Amino acid sequence: MGLSVEQCRAGRALLSWSMGDLAAAAGVGIMTLNRFESGQTIRPGSIDKIIAAFTAAGITFIAAGESSPDGGEGVRRDQPPQTDL
Repeated sequence: MGLSVEQCRAGRALLSWSMGDLAAAAGVGIMTLNRFESGQTIRPGSIDKIIAAFTAAGITFIAAGESSPDGGEGVRRDQPPQTDL
């Protein structure tokens, strides 16, 4: 599965994650994430790590053409995020 820039930004927004938060969770450099979100190409392995970090945090990605109310690509939260209180 691929990951669009818009899905990446939406996933971060749902989790209230900064670029630094996502970079740390995915084990990629913040410059790699910055390049990706600015539309540049990054290694497929880095994209896989970003997707895995989102998935571990409870984010489900909806690809274009997959079942969703509007039929477009997007993200959906599986479960409420875990918070440390």
